[in-house]
Amino acid sequence: MNINFFMNKAINMAKRAILVDEVPVGAVLVNNQTNKIIFSSHNLTNSSINSIMHAEIVVIIESCKILNSKFLNNTSIFITLEPCAMCAAAISEAHINSLYFGAYDEKKGSLESIMKIYNKKHFFVPSVYGGIEEKKCSFLLKNFFKQKRIK
Repeated sequence: MNINFFMNKAINMAKRAILVDEVPVGAVLVNNQTNKIIFSSHNLTNSSINSIMHAEIVVIIESCKILNSKFLNNTSIFITLEPCAMCAAAISEAHINSLYFGAYDEKKGSLESIMKIYNKKHFFVPSVYGGIEEKKCSFLLKNFFKQKRIK
């Protein structure tokens, strides 16, 4: 599996988010056996007027529909930002095998930054890999909020 290729797909989704005034976080779910993208999205919290429509949640909801399954076994998710507690729990509940993220989230990150949600024994625990294309992911977010402050 080409990790940087799929993270760059997630980065492209984050760039699309900027075009529709969403916080630039992108996510891509990949089938581990075929290396095919099942679904990709970016944050939809503003356009949906729903604070829980993070990129990861959208990808999980749509992928479950596509696969007609509540579990997303044998998949990997690529996310441009370290997941919050809600998204990390959803990834666990969906049984996604591997989680790759780009930028660390010092405010809401739940894997390595402010809490370590997967240290609990009663969770399905994916393999977690952070800092993938971190500079690109961080730049998108920092630049987005810098532009917001200027306006």
